[in-house]
Amino acid sequence: MNRLSIEQELRRAKLEDDTRRQFLSRCTTGLGSLWMASQAAGRSAHASSAEMPALPHFPAKAKRVIFLHMIGGPSQLELFDYKPMLAKYDGKDAPQEYLDGQRFAFIQGTPQMLGPQFSFKQHGESGAWVSELFPHVASHADKLCFIKTMQTDQFNHGPAQLLVHTGNARIGYPSEGSWVTWGLGTENEDLPGFMVLLSGGVPRNGKALWSSGFLPSVYQGVQCRSQGDPILNISNPKNVTRDIRRQMLDALGDLNRKSHDHFHDPETLTRIAQYEMSFRMQMTVPEVANINDEPQEILDLYGAKKGESSFANNCLLARRFAEAGVRFIQLYDSGWDSHGTEKKTSINEGFADKCRQVDQPISALLTDLQRRGLLEDTLVVWGGEFGRTPMRENRGGNKMALIGRDHAPAAFTLFMAGGGVKPGFTYGETDEFGYRPATDPVHVRDFHATMLHLLGIDSDRMTHYFQGLHQKLTGVKPASVIHEVIG
Repeated sequence: MNRLSIEQELRRAKLEDDTRRQFLSRCTTGLGSLWMASQAAGRSAHASSAEMPALPHFPAKAKRVIFLHMIGGPSQLELFDYKPMLAKYDGKDAPQEYLDGQRFAFIQGTPQMLGPQFSFKQHGESGAWVSELFPHVASHADKLCFIKTMQTDQFNHGPAQLLVHTGNARIGYPSEGSWVTWGLGTENEDLPGFMVLLSGGVPRNGKALWSSGFLPSVYQGVQCRSQGDPILNISNPKNVTRDIRRQMLDALGDLNRKSHDHFHDPETLTRIAQYEMSFRMQMTVPEVANINDEPQEILDLYGAKKGESSFANNCLLARRFAEAGVRFIQLYDSGWDSHGTEKKTSINEGFADKCRQVDQPISALLTDLQRRGLLEDTLVVWGGEFGRTPMRENRGGNKMALIGRDHAPAAFTLFMAGGGVKPGFTYGETDEFGYRPATDPVHVRDFHATMLHLLGIDSDRMTHYFQGLHQKLTGVKPASVIHEVIG
C-alpha cells in the first residue's frame, strides 16, 4: 500500500471513529464514557509514533515485573561481591590510583581500605557467594542471575535513583513502569498497570520516580498502602453511594467530552480514563490489597502481619498484584544509605538490621511465585542506585568508630530471578577490591534494554516524540541487550 492509500485509509478510519464517538457520547448509561476510556490509552500510546509496530515486538519471556529497589545503595561488598583480597588490605591506605581524578560524595584525603564486615559462603550448585546477612535469599542461589558490574553516571542518590527508574538523571521523564504499561497495557482492566509500594519512608525524589513524565498521565504509578485504605481517597465520602458516584462520573464525563470536542486536548481523554479506572478500582483494589484472607502459613512465610506497614507486607501484596494481572509492581525500601555517621545506617549496625528486615520477605516472594507457577513469567529484580567503595568513608581524616562506605557508581550488584533470565548465573566480574569492572561492564541503560527485551520490547523501537526527539527509556546513547543473562 502506497503512502497516499495509507493516508486515505487513515482519514476513513478517523471519520468512522468520530461517528462512533458522537453516538456514544450521547449515551446516558455510562457505556459511552467506558468505551472512550478504553480507547484513550490505545490512541494516546500510538498517536505520537504512528510508525511504531504493535507491541510486543517479539515473543516475550516475561509478562510482568516486580522491582525491589533498596533506596540508598546497599553495599555489594557485604552481600554478594566477595573479595578476600580486600580483607588482606583492611586498614591500609587506599591505592592512589583509586583516588586520582575521582569524585566522591564525602571521602577526603587518603582513606583506609575496609575489608568485608561479614562472612561469605558459596551456595547451591552454582556456587554463588552470598554473605551471612542474606541466609534466606542464599537458599535461592540457583534461581538467581547476578550482574556484578552494574554502572551508573551518577554518584548522588537523587539523580542516581532517577536514572535507574526513568533512564534520565533529571526530573520530568517517564518511569520504566510507565514505559512498560504504555507499551503493553495491563492484564486486568480493573486494576492499574503500574503499582507502587513504599516501606521505610518516602524516597527523596518522591513521585518523580514513578511519574509518567511526558507520557499520558494515565500511565503514572499508583501508590498503594499496606495499612489503612490501600489508595488515598478510594472510598466514597460519607452519604455518597456507589450509584450517586456513578451519576457524578457520567455527568463529569459529559463535560469532559464536550471540552475535548472543543479544545482537542488528549489529556482530557486521559482524565476520563482515570476517573473510570478509579471507579472500577473501588471494587477491585480493596479486595486484592487485603491480606487478611491469606492463610497464616503464608503470612508466616513472609513475616507479614495484618494491619502493619512493612516491606514484608509489601512483598506479599506484590505477589497478589502479580497474580491479579498488574503489569509492573515497584517496591521501594528506604534506609540503605550506609555511611558511618549514625548507628541506624552504619554497616556494622544499621545495614545489618535492614538486611534482616528484607531477607525473609524476598525469599518468601520467590518461593510463593514459584509455587503458584508465576515465577516463570514474572521478572523479579533486586538492586539499588549504586554500590559502595572498598575504602572506608573518611570525612576530613576523621576515623569514625562506626563503619561506613562512600558512594560507588563504577560497579555494583543487581540480581534477577524468573522471567526468562538464566538461573544460577553470574555475569561480569569486578577487580580484586570490587571497585571497578574487570570484565563486562553493564550500564543502567543496558539493563533497561535487557529488561524490555525480556518483555518482548525492542528498546530502540518503542519511542515517544517529545521536544524534537524520539524519546526512549534507554535515552539517546547506544544501549545493548545483555543476551548472556537470558535463558
